Amino acid sequence: MHIVLFTHPSFLGSLSMPRFAEMIRAGMTERAHSVEVWSPRARFFRSDAPRPLRKWLGYLDQFLLFPLEVRRRLRTIPPDTLFVFADQALGPWIPMVSGRPHVIHCHDFLAQWSALNEIPENPTRWSGRQYQKYIRRGFQRGKHFVSISEATRSDLHKLLGRVPPVSEVVYNGLNGDFHPVDHEAALAEQPADWREFLREGCLLHVGGAQWYKNRAGLVEAYAAYIDARRYRAESAGGVLPLVLVGDPVEPTLQQRILRLPKEGKVLAANGISFPRLRALYSLGEVFLFPSLAEGFGWPIAEAMACGCPVLTTATAPMTEVAGGAAELVPVMPAESAKRAGWAKSTGEKIAEILAWSPGKRSAQIAAGLENARRFDPTRALDAYARIYERVQQDSTATR
Repeated sequence: MHIVLFTHPSFLGSLSMPRFAEMIRAGMTERAHSVEVWSPRARFFRSDAPRPLRKWLGYLDQFLLFPLEVRRRLRTIPPDTLFVFADQALGPWIPMVSGRPHVIHCHDFLAQWSALNEIPENPTRWSGRQYQKYIRRGFQRGKHFVSISEATRSDLHKLLGRVPPVSEVVYNGLNGDFHPVDHEAALAEQPADWREFLREGCLLHVGGAQWYKNRAGLVEAYAAYIDARRYRAESAGGVLPLVLVGDPVEPTLQQRILRLPKEGKVLAANGISFPRLRALYSLGEVFLFPSLAEGFGWPIAEAMACGCPVLTTATAPMTEVAGGAAELVPVMPAESAKRAGWAKSTGEKIAEILAWSPGKRSAQIAAGLENARRFDPTRALDAYARIYERVQQDSTATR
């Protein structure tokens, strides 16, 4: 089977989407399929241009030149070629091949719901609403979809207004060799000035600065955990540091961190190596993931695969990924007056987990390790291959 894989342009600077696209390319090549990768190239785009100009130059490459290139290349592509879109946000190009064999991977629709005014925490400007409408009109022309969770599939059907001919759920495979790392080896992966802080472990969060990651709520819960530790008779040792891995800490969050009780310590890192990330998961006493929403929630599975107990929110898809092997807290309320109560109860839950007996902790880690096995990348790629082959064969048979 010949596959054309549509991906986002490399000049957008995304990390997760290129990794996902490369996983598909390599995985299908290993399964004896030929794969071409099509994505906009930087002709107008210049990384050293001022940011507003850089964005518009990128738009010229994506929405003016790339469609012309696709139409030219389609004239010589064999008719039984399968077109795979690595992300539903590549919707503008789906109509060009909607009458040919195709599969669209769907990750999350948070930007779509924001543009439709369904998420008050994330208002979208007029230009953003028009852009999401442009994307939506494109993927609504699609017929064959793979979603990363039941929650994402449900959103897809709502946005399509129908159930498409093919709509499968395939959970993401872990993108890397995540496994527990020995404590001393994990410490050695950290900068020298971090090691003393992390010797007794840490509370860990991995995620960006997007609104739905809820880093502000996380810091409030950390402050409440510090208070809870003061009053719990079974608490031993000092307050664990909070480690934030992801985007740089935004100024408003930094101001809140500076007001934490003196016992608190927040360490932040971005752009770290894979071995260091895996080591941080292994050093984590609790992985904190209080997201308001997600498309999947990769870090939950990553933390479990490294033997770190997880505390996350009691809503899909976090509950799908957690698979009954995580501790849960409610989603932080949208009403600001109720957030202090949420932070207090979440902080107390963190303190409670840290006070578990060795037996309970070992049982929770074992459950997490077992749950993480569901996210075997080979299993995900095998499922993709079966769907691709079925769509290609069915589409060819009806010609």
